[in-house]
Amino acid sequence: MLKHWPPLNALRGFEAAARLGSFHRAAEELHLTQSAISQQIRGLEASLQQPLFFRQGRSVTLTDAGIDLLETTQSLLRQLASGIRRLDQYRKPNQLIVNTSPAFARHWLVPRLATFHRLHPDADLWLLTSEDAPDMTTQTLDVAIRDDLDSQAQCQHRVLLQDRLYPACHPALLATPVHERLTLHGEREMDWSQWQVQGGADVGQRREGMNFSEPGQLLDAACQGLGIALVSELLAARACDQGLLQPLDEARVRGPRWSWLVHEDSAADPLVISFCEWLLASLPAEATSAAARLTAASANGAITA
Repeated sequence: MLKHWPPLNALRGFEAAARLGSFHRAAEELHLTQSAISQQIRGLEASLQQPLFFRQGRSVTLTDAGIDLLETTQSLLRQLASGIRRLDQYRKPNQLIVNTSPAFARHWLVPRLATFHRLHPDADLWLLTSEDAPDMTTQTLDVAIRDDLDSQAQCQHRVLLQDRLYPACHPALLATPVHERLTLHGEREMDWSQWQVQGGADVGQRREGMNFSEPGQLLDAACQGLGIALVSELLAARACDQGLLQPLDEARVRGPRWSWLVHEDSAADPLVISFCEWLLASLPAEATSAAARLTAASANGAITA
């Protein structure tokens, strides 16, 4: 038995760098800085008293010792992930763990959870939000619902809804001259370039203004009358119903695709099935129909709605 085990974070950093052939790409995958990855690997090499990489500019290749350690490390991480998944059997009865983005949770899901609770009062729902898509193979999750999901191993992936975008502001801002309205900028699809590229009309948007990295904050700012914003039809529906947002144009442009991942270990769980059925029934019917045309039929399994 080793007296001093290498830190798990250092082994994860080593495995990512070895698999990707780059400290920079490993840092991006693990949401760390490149210097942090470099420091982890230097510490690991010092602990093992031998080099693991040949460093050639920005690219790295494994030494013989590194190749040997990579096989061991990947086996270790797979066994650890499998062991963590097995802990599911000790969870509380009727527990349902759902991951989503902060914007979807705040502006769509949470306002509707009372309805789900009335239908399933015994459900012990855990709502976990994250800025980035989760790794369903290593995290204990039943369902992920997001606009940034791709297929993952051991999961059923389904496109749920094709979102649309439109420019909007608080009704009180309509009395302000167009050239005096502040422009609110978002990231990814919520950026005004999406509106312009797809042929949206000029509604007074300008390059300067305020910038928001999170769609929920952008929508909050628009609802509070701060300026005009390009908003998600799905996320902004409740604000429009409450009179907090007014569309500035009748046109709509293509937005993000919302989808789910259901882990194969959870797909036959009656509570997971009920949650997914409730979710599908709660989404706008015309949008889910459009999404259905964009994706193949669900893979064979318990979730087929």
